[in-house]
Amino acid sequence: MTPNSVSPAKGAEPSGAIPFEFLYFSELVGRRVCAGKIRDKIGKLDDLVVSLSEQYPEAVGLYLEHGWGKPTEFVPWSRVKRIEDDAIFVEPAEAGGPYPPFVDQPGWMMLERHLMGRTVLDTDGRRVEAVNDVHLLSSNKRLALVHVDTSFNGFLRRWGLGRFHLLKEDLISWKYVQPLSVEDATVTDKVSLSITRRQLKELPSEDLADALEELSGEEQVALFSALDSEKAAETLSEAEPRAQRQLIAGMRQERARVVLSEMSVPQLADLFTVLPHNQVQGLIGLVPADQAARLRAILSEREASARALMSSDLMAVTRDRTVGDVLREIRASGREPEAISYVYVVADEQRTLSGVLDLRDLVLARDEAPVTEIMVAPVITVEEEDLREDIEALFAKYHFRMLPVADRKDHLLGVIRYNDVMRGSETRARI
Repeated sequence: MTPNSVSPAKGAEPSGAIPFEFLYFSELVGRRVCAGKIRDKIGKLDDLVVSLSEQYPEAVGLYLEHGWGKPTEFVPWSRVKRIEDDAIFVEPAEAGGPYPPFVDQPGWMMLERHLMGRTVLDTDGRRVEAVNDVHLLSSNKRLALVHVDTSFNGFLRRWGLGRFHLLKEDLISWKYVQPLSVEDATVTDKVSLSITRRQLKELPSEDLADALEELSGEEQVALFSALDSEKAAETLSEAEPRAQRQLIAGMRQERARVVLSEMSVPQLADLFTVLPHNQVQGLIGLVPADQAARLRAILSEREASARALMSSDLMAVTRDRTVGDVLREIRASGREPEAISYVYVVADEQRTLSGVLDLRDLVLARDEAPVTEIMVAPVITVEEEDLREDIEALFAKYHFRMLPVADRKDHLLGVIRYNDVMRGSETRARI
């Protein structure tokens, strides 16, 4: 998971779902621990002990110190009843009196003692930042470590200045932090990432989808809610059908509207094919009317024409351009990589299709070479009236990453991407 700007949140969405809450460790440290009612204080939380046996470490108990030579107390997580703003409530010790002292176990880690303040390194050995806070997810009587926070906000929270929220959180998923044992922590003050910082920020949505699929339903919903809308849309389109149904069911209407707005019409159509009919009807109402009409046409299959499936997100250049011109334009465009797998060469203002340039050929060609020298012509095209099954057949035959859509006069209208059509075909074959 990539770092995300996330605020502590509570929720139980939709009705009947298991509630969840995001917490910061710095806001729990020092909170009173009460065995019964608020007046039954047995100490304050000095540290949280987690087990590294799971992908996202889960709390195994509360560590309490009393000072003055008194022994520590360890409250097993199974004895924790609830966490409230003013206290953590636990069951009284079974034998009465204090809980037994803390005894370390293999595979356990203490957040304050062994993680907070550690320097984070990526796989290149470069310093990223220090761990200023730890982001926790509370759900179904479990508390899991999901992110480390390296932002200045985390530093402020540690010093009781959380009301000054100056920057976005810089959250790094625990999945990409190499496990740190208690033994390791005694000999190093560094924590390592399992990927580089650059990779972390560019983590593919497919990997995020894989990570979500490893979690239970309520955890999927909780973690998915932490993604920004663009990354959420990408991840939703890459997830398996079962996970897609769970994620959609867990979204509030306004959140669904924003996430769906980030998806292309073919992506929406593929998503809707795995959802219950009544749910699809509600979701179609959240998209603009023109997109809704295209969606209904695609979902009806018989009317799923190339014009309904195509996207206008493409790159076209005129015949008088050189390779160097095109490469400079690509670099300055800021386009996503999938939008420029091919560059189309057009002849006039009507964008009459003359040829196609493969990005790999462009990179290897001389800068001064005219595009007409390296373009491929004629171009395999999809006609605007072609149906989905015809388009699937063309992709299966030629294995292109995208196909241009043209009218009968070879005017370039748009493109259809392989993933938008063929992934949906594969999904329907599985369900």
